Amino acid sequence: MSDPTVRVRRIYDDPADDDGARVLVDRLWPRGVSKDRAALTEWCKDVAPSTDLRKWYAHDPAKFDEFARRYRNELADDEAQSTALTRLREYAADGPLTLLTATKEPDISEAEVLRRILLD
Repeated sequence: MSDPTVRVRRIYDDPADDDGARVLVDRLWPRGVSKDRAALTEWCKDVAPSTDLRKWYAHDPAKFDEFARRYRNELADDEAQSTALTRLREYAADGPLTLLTATKEPDISEAEVLRRILLD
């Protein structure tokens, strides 16, 4: 795999011509976004953190490093999440991949953790 382009964007941003595969990685569908406007390649909800982990984290910046550690452990231990992560790797290998999330702070989201994993 040559230098993959994996980026994180908010689903509320307009699609860009260079997004490549657009994959929503949130477990819940974002409010106020139609399926047409989202212009998704796939909604990969199986890769999202567990509900318990998501609620514990609550997008608290002070918890991000611990959240990332716990989330990586979940991805390694959960078969459905692991399979979904493999699917994201395939998208990244085929060309640009844009991981979409509804969070207001995508740089401390599960999408950012996934981006780092895919680029490792």
